[in-house]
Amino acid sequence: MIVFYGPYSSKLGEKMAKQLNAKSMGIEHKIFPDGESYIRVPINVKGENVLLIQSTYPNQDKRIIELLLMIDALKDLGAEKVKVIVPYMAYARQDARFREGEAISIRTILKLIEAAGADEFFTVDIHKEFSLDILKIKAKNIMAVNAIAEFLRNMDLKSPFILSPDRGGLERARILGEKLGLEFGYFEKTRDRISGAITMRGEKIEFNGRDVVIVDDVISTGGTIATACRIAKEGRAGKVIAICTHALLINNAVEKMRLAGVDDIIATDTVEGEFSKITVAHLLAREVQ
Repeated sequence: MIVFYGPYSSKLGEKMAKQLNAKSMGIEHKIFPDGESYIRVPINVKGENVLLIQSTYPNQDKRIIELLLMIDALKDLGAEKVKVIVPYMAYARQDARFREGEAISIRTILKLIEAAGADEFFTVDIHKEFSLDILKIKAKNIMAVNAIAEFLRNMDLKSPFILSPDRGGLERARILGEKLGLEFGYFEKTRDRISGAITMRGEKIEFNGRDVVIVDDVISTGGTIATACRIAKEGRAGKVIAICTHALLINNAVEKMRLAGVDDIIATDTVEGEFSKITVAHLLAREVQ
């Protein structure tokens, strides 16, 4: 197997190659003056089984176009099988038609990936797993909770409580809490479908003096985490740790969370950045093998 990686998954690609004891290589890429993408596969792949890793953030539209070009190029150049890993799958939150006339974006993107020639598809903590049902090829969503649990197990926390900032993430908090033998719970969040404004109310939880781990799949603007942190701090929580799979951290998200009282921000390397302290390479390697 040859492991290829796109522009924003180089570190994860190298870790994956080590896990698989495989050759690794970056896909050659550049941007033309008019903004169009150039992609080149640097070696002969005829008859080879290849693994392609490309996250789709930052600049989601550009990363998706690059991904499609890479898949199609590998197949057109004669690769026997192309297994595609998209650690962070953009557009996944538009997984249903919430208002009349909306595009169901994730379905469109997944159909394009399959049409480009992907033989197998893997992603990590996609917003809703049922989104993958549109694919006719083998598809698997990998949960990062095992890697997160391993990391938290080595942290020095005082009587920690696992908190989901909304009811939809309660299952993630439950799994993490049960793996670590910790209490877990959630806050109730509502979001205006038009304005995006968030309101939140706290479940009756006794935080007094306890460290709180707020766990979510994606941290985008940081508003949800900041609100949850304020409620926890009002309940006299100790340290508040924000931990997630995908750290997008748009605009002033980090500052917003810090001002709300978040003591530490931790993420996996599905989106590579400053806070990528947890790797999912071993989880992905186990699945693709």
